[in-house]
Amino acid sequence: MIALFDSGYGGLTVLKPIMELMPEYDYIYLGDSARAPYGSHSAENIQKFSEEAVEYLFDRGVTLIIFACNTASSVALRHVQEKYLKAKNEKDRKILGVLIPVAEEASSKFKRVGVVGTKSTINSEAYIKEMHKLNKDVEVHQKATPLLVPFIEEDWHKKPETVSILKKYLRPLKSKNLDALILGCTHYPLMEKNFARIMGKKTKILTSGEITAKSLKSYLEKHPEIEEKLLKGKTREFLTTDDPKRFKEFTEKHFGMKIKTPTKVSLMP
Repeated sequence: MIALFDSGYGGLTVLKPIMELMPEYDYIYLGDSARAPYGSHSAENIQKFSEEAVEYLFDRGVTLIIFACNTASSVALRHVQEKYLKAKNEKDRKILGVLIPVAEEASSKFKRVGVVGTKSTINSEAYIKEMHKLNKDVEVHQKATPLLVPFIEEDWHKKPETVSILKKYLRPLKSKNLDALILGCTHYPLMEKNFARIMGKKTKILTSGEITAKSLKSYLEKHPEIEEKLLKGKTREFLTTDDPKRFKEFTEKHFGMKIKTPTKVSLMP
């Protein structure tokens, strides 16, 4: 079984293209909306929340976990990989993130790249570090955009007030004449059209969904020992730490996915 974990609804922008590209697998989605947005929490809390999610999903028999959250990928991914995989010499389970595939795409194709994300993602400088590992000459400009996730979680992302705030956030990046802009939060593709319109046609908008889906497919092809352990029953299960009814309504409204009412779970011990 493949699990995708996010602080809320954002990871659905990654789940959907993955399921479209590889529909044969069983998927489970866990959205920790009760504690969203992760980007406003300390690194210690983000690591703690991520540990709780990993432990819950491994207890459910999950083989492969995708951190479909840029904040968790930036701040907690290596921590949980070290704790739950390397330290235990775990060979049969994997934990991957969305950040590195996008960083690889950006650094290989563009010279001037912008990154927007939560405060925690931007402060970690994870995108800068990963892109410079691959291409030291790429020019990277960052901007924290912390108000967007709360607005998206509240289904306010299409309101004029939110678009006005987005314009103000992007103003300093627009002046950098960027070749590409990374939406460094999986919630942000729900506002992708607004990002594209504000930044203009010369700036390519990069999102985590399709890039991660292609990267995951390639990863499984290269690691048949992991792929063969994944269940292929085409089942889909959705879990939330907040309101299941609201989760279902948001998913069906914005993603066109008809789903059963999610199960409410608690990640706290």
